[in-house]
Amino acid sequence: MEQTLLHWLAQYGDAAIFGLLVFGIVGVPVPDETLLTLAGVFVRNGDLRLGPTYLAAAAGAMTGITVSFAIGRFVGLPLLRRYGRAVHLSEARLQQAHDWFRRGGDWTLFAGYWVPGLRHLVALVAGSSELEPRRFALFAYAGALLWSASFLALGFYLGDRWQPVLHALRRPRLVAAVAVVAVGLAWALLRRRRR
Repeated sequence: MEQTLLHWLAQYGDAAIFGLLVFGIVGVPVPDETLLTLAGVFVRNGDLRLGPTYLAAAAGAMTGITVSFAIGRFVGLPLLRRYGRAVHLSEARLQQAHDWFRRGGDWTLFAGYWVPGLRHLVALVAGSSELEPRRFALFAYAGALLWSASFLALGFYLGDRWQPVLHALRRPRLVAAVAVVAVGLAWALLRRRRR
């Protein structure tokens, strides 16, 4: 897969980054972190320019998560309302999901980018829970900006030594630890905000 990504980056540059991230965030199996890290290596080597590459990455992530949110809002929510009772999902449970996002669950939109699989799901749930679009955008887009920058920086600073580090980041224990830290941080920030 890395060879395919290398080819797409060499051939299409920033357009490939944007398009692949849109599909990857929506849920098509694209190795998003590998793509961004390779793009960082391309920037380091002078094959891509930092500004346009970062803008393409952030815009691709934002577009992808917005599409997922819209699918949750306009497809998932009507389906849940129509057929939810068949799977014991009532209006009250939908309201609970909405209330959970209002109480701080929206931080998962921000932190979810760093947990593969979660970023695909959380926007669908946010859309289905009728989270306000402005609140969705605040957390989801801030996460997209930081997530894109972090993996581009990883590739830029590690250069050709990026593979062992990225493989280490994929280990289940490390992913779980990062998820726990992200949720803990979000919880602490929420408690602080309430005080």
